[in-house]
Amino acid sequence: MSTSSSAIESVLVENRVFHPAEAAVKAARISGMESYNALCAAAEKDFTGFWAQLARDHVVWDKPFSKTLDESNAPFFKWFEDGELNASANCLDKHMGTPVEHKTAIIFEADDGAVTRVTFKELLAKVSQFANALKAQGIQKGDRVLIYMPMTIEGVVAMQACARIGATHSVVFGGFSAKALQDRIVDVGAVAVVTSNYQMRGGKELPLKSIVDEALSMGGCESIKSVLVFQRTPTACAMVAGRDKTFEEALAGQSTECPAVPVGAEHPLFILYTSGSTGKPKGVQHATGGYLLWAKLTMDWTFDVQPSDVFWCTADIGWITGHSYVAYGPLAAGVTQMVFEGVPTYPNAGRFWQRIERHKTTIFYTAPTAIRSLIKAAESDDKVHPKQSDLSSLRILGSVGEPINPEAWMWYHKHVGGERCPIVDTFWQTETGGHMITPLPGATPLVPGSCTLPLPGITAAIVDEAGHDMPNGAGGILVVKRPWPSMIRTIWGDPERFKKSYFPEELKGYYLAGDGAVRSADRGYFRITGRIDDVLNVSGHRMGTMEIESALVSKTDLVAEAAVVGRPDDLTGEAICAFVVLKRSRPTGDEAKAIAKELRDWVAKEIGPIAKPKDIRFGENLPKTRSGKIMRRLLRSIAKGEAITQDTSTLENPAILDQLGEKY
Repeated sequence: MSTSSSAIESVLVENRVFHPAEAAVKAARISGMESYNALCAAAEKDFTGFWAQLARDHVVWDKPFSKTLDESNAPFFKWFEDGELNASANCLDKHMGTPVEHKTAIIFEADDGAVTRVTFKELLAKVSQFANALKAQGIQKGDRVLIYMPMTIEGVVAMQACARIGATHSVVFGGFSAKALQDRIVDVGAVAVVTSNYQMRGGKELPLKSIVDEALSMGGCESIKSVLVFQRTPTACAMVAGRDKTFEEALAGQSTECPAVPVGAEHPLFILYTSGSTGKPKGVQHATGGYLLWAKLTMDWTFDVQPSDVFWCTADIGWITGHSYVAYGPLAAGVTQMVFEGVPTYPNAGRFWQRIERHKTTIFYTAPTAIRSLIKAAESDDKVHPKQSDLSSLRILGSVGEPINPEAWMWYHKHVGGERCPIVDTFWQTETGGHMITPLPGATPLVPGSCTLPLPGITAAIVDEAGHDMPNGAGGILVVKRPWPSMIRTIWGDPERFKKSYFPEELKGYYLAGDGAVRSADRGYFRITGRIDDVLNVSGHRMGTMEIESALVSKTDLVAEAAVVGRPDDLTGEAICAFVVLKRSRPTGDEAKAIAKELRDWVAKEIGPIAKPKDIRFGENLPKTRSGKIMRRLLRSIAKGEAITQDTSTLENPAILDQLGEKY
């Protein structure tokens, strides 16, 4: 493990501070910094007692737990281990017999603008019926079900139905390739796939079922016994007799009542794959009890949800944000939420703002990449500017996925929030299950570009490579010193990789977030400065450099060697830059452009379109030391367009740097 200079470099001092409005402070669940500090003090005084009380207050238990935290086999921590519950029952059943049962649970707006509403009671019936359909396929507690769905009500139903019967779901983003899908099916040992014939994005019909078929034809997927297909569009898709069923066929005759199966608190609720610094994605395993507690609690704390709120998280269910703040958190909190199928720029770049006006959204949670793209659109076309829509219903804004640069924060605050809405700039990860460091809307003074302070009970710190605390103002490695309920339990099937990746021996048993950070000298606010490993953050999605390199060199007829680095990008935060050595002479001009396109398309096929390199440079070799080590720091400088000022005396062939500096 090593920290790059970019990960620990000092950041510009930000002097702008925005205090929460007095009315917001008075109405908030955590009211003012005194309330925040009191919660932090309670966690410090009695750590396990703090979490135990929250778990009793916010989770419905079928069997109460008697032991809060088991640290005897660290870092394989267990929370509420002898308790039993069901996640779906905590999201749906608990609301029955209360006014919430007749409340709208989901407002679904399709790509074409058509709107469907479903109440909590109706959603429970849908989930129960689908759960019965899963059981009819022989799926039972402990089985793994892979979900490859568009952003629809049915995607949420499928996730909740798995939880209802104790099956563990693994959702794969609908933009991933057949190969990526096959890798996950094999690794998780899935017994069934839930998918759709097509998905709609930006007015286009994109295939899903045919990608599933391709994945299953690759081999190693013999564990799959059933494929259930949602007919999202009228267009027919190929069906395999005896294996495939449409939703309509699977649901026929199934009851809309299905008792929720109690599971142990440590029962795997889901496995979600995320990129690592090696080629193979990591199956992050989350436990039912601790995860559900934090999803519910962060809805209350971070978003300060109220009964009248209309909550909108724009994330896809294929990512952790779509798990915690679409599929579970809002339902557990009993809040009305919006689910959106389309893209922010279709039919025009004012779609987000028009949708907020249409549905009177009160809490809006999106990614800096989306904000930056919409800033660009608004500046070039006044007709799609937020000022053209009535955004007066908004009371809280959120940012997720990557650090938001201060000027984008200011635009978001001014033009979307009307300079009255607090922005909760949330830092967290797939592995953390929910928010870790974030402002609280009724308590925290806001500083643009800073995620501010850890939530109560989260012992975040910045240390050096030996685990020693760094002073405020000095950068270092972001860690969490004590376990928390929603943390990753292991990497599916690879406990050694789990320990090595997240709890390296040199860090004293602290959780390694993999990010560099710095705390401000004045307030002690956290600011994330970037990854310290070979993982890129592209539009808020983590992509392993090794994963992309492996995809490139798998083009065995063409590519001899490849190295991938990131460079800053105004729109996506980081852009993927690939340096490629071909098995033939180095191309130039139009030939280089054609080969670069071929390689981009290949990576899209192997991983998915989100992994396509933005830049591809060709060289006769890569910059290597005489011992054969690729000098990635030089490649990072080349990708950024910087002059090479580092020592290149150890390079085998310094002339190669000029070749790699040429763009195509």
